[in-house]
Amino acid sequence: MIKYLLSTFCSFCLSISLMGQQVPKWGQWTAWGEQPGGTYQNPIIPSDYSDIDCIRVGEDYYAISSTFQFSPGMTLLHSKDLVNWEICTNIVEDLTQIGTELNWNRMNRYARGIWAGTLRYHNGRFYLFFGTPDEGYFMTSASRAEGPWEPLTTLLSESGWDDCTALWDEDGKAYFVGTCFADGYKTYLFDMASDGRSIDRKSARLLNSGNGREANKLLKVDGWYYLIFSEHKSELGRYVMAKRARKITGPYKEEKQLALPSREAMEPNQGGIVLGKDNRWYFFTHHGSGDWSGRIVSLLPVTWIDNWPIIGEVLPEKIGTMKWNAPMPVIEQEKLCIQRSDDFDQPQLSVQWQWNYQPRAEKFSLTERPGWLRLKAFAPLEGNQLLKAGNTLTQRTFRTPMNCVTIKVDVSQMTDGQKAGLCHMSSKSSALGIVQKNGKRYLEYRYNDHSTLGQELIQSYIWLQSRWGLDGKSQYYYSLNGDTFHPFGEPYQMVWGNYRGDRIGIYTFNDQKEEGWIDVDYLHYQY
Repeated sequence: MIKYLLSTFCSFCLSISLMGQQVPKWGQWTAWGEQPGGTYQNPIIPSDYSDIDCIRVGEDYYAISSTFQFSPGMTLLHSKDLVNWEICTNIVEDLTQIGTELNWNRMNRYARGIWAGTLRYHNGRFYLFFGTPDEGYFMTSASRAEGPWEPLTTLLSESGWDDCTALWDEDGKAYFVGTCFADGYKTYLFDMASDGRSIDRKSARLLNSGNGREANKLLKVDGWYYLIFSEHKSELGRYVMAKRARKITGPYKEEKQLALPSREAMEPNQGGIVLGKDNRWYFFTHHGSGDWSGRIVSLLPVTWIDNWPIIGEVLPEKIGTMKWNAPMPVIEQEKLCIQRSDDFDQPQLSVQWQWNYQPRAEKFSLTERPGWLRLKAFAPLEGNQLLKAGNTLTQRTFRTPMNCVTIKVDVSQMTDGQKAGLCHMSSKSSALGIVQKNGKRYLEYRYNDHSTLGQELIQSYIWLQSRWGLDGKSQYYYSLNGDTFHPFGEPYQMVWGNYRGDRIGIYTFNDQKEEGWIDVDYLHYQY
């Protein structure tokens, strides 16, 4: 009894302490991630890392995030403490393994491409399973998280499927779960080969159905099989559900809602449940209602009640709700962080970069001018359309109080008809850059396909900059010396679109001829 009372008192004191910390209104946080005093504050990654799954392998955590039409695809994250993360790699190097529509000369898969997947570790090997809405299910594996990852293997060549998961049972048998959203969101269990390279289509067993029931995760804990999924109801939003059974094949008759809908916290709902190094359980999740910052990431504690994993702050009704502050799972000396800046000093791009669609390989180089990124211009698929221009290099933006991105560009080799610069993009776009006409170069502000010309530029080097804060309103600046910056163009409100938040990017294209290039010395991202 004394031990129980002491434990209760300590928990009460911790709760009081956490209540004194900041509980932010959505999007207005001034602090995030690990905090002083052994706590963390959600979100832990205030950036667009959608469709999360998470596993632990020994002392390390790994998580995946969907990437849609961006290449290389399926971002793999790494952490030592579940709160501080770095980008480990991007798993799918060549998107044309999936389909030609994801190539630079087609660009027909906005809002499609690589959707949610699942990450697993079995017998000393990493496995990735994922789906695309048009091409079906794929898998790849690697002996090391950093790769190399094998070429993709097709598991199911059918459209209309999403949000798969997989499990190797204790008897060695392997299973695969997928949802057919084209047929009433019916979720099936399939027998899978032990090497993960094939599934038995005829073995399909119906596990679940219902409008918007997806985001599957299958796990086994203490003799129970749990199908964790996200459910959507139009009047409520998205929230986390679970079904359970004593046998993996079911029947999954027992069902429970694990967390309340939380529209004020943008619906945390899709993620992975993982047992931490501290022997406690956690739910690593994205917030599912997108705004300009995309679907950003939080870490919620999991409490097992009556053999159900309740997510977040446990209410008296034995259901979870959003929790903004919690103790750190473990304190690590080394603090990992998401990579952002790049001086282009290596023969390959840093892992935070992704091209808008599979790039045209001969039209960029990191070796022709060592220490610089060379982008060579060619025509967009539609005239003067940034979202139809190949080889736009992008990375995710962050929703933090201060963001400042600066690039230094050598424009001396531009030719007539060429445009180049710094951009923001999702379903819409804006840019500050340079355009060359009749042998002269001019400053140019772009908003979608509308442009405003500025002063003539006579020097070879120009610095371009974007600044924004928690409201996502970007203001562009330029400098002729790298020290003094001047605003140009209207403030741009970043937007959500194509299931993605805003991205910052570097672009060049030429509507007139396949000529000209720019060299980029660096992109520095301050926050």
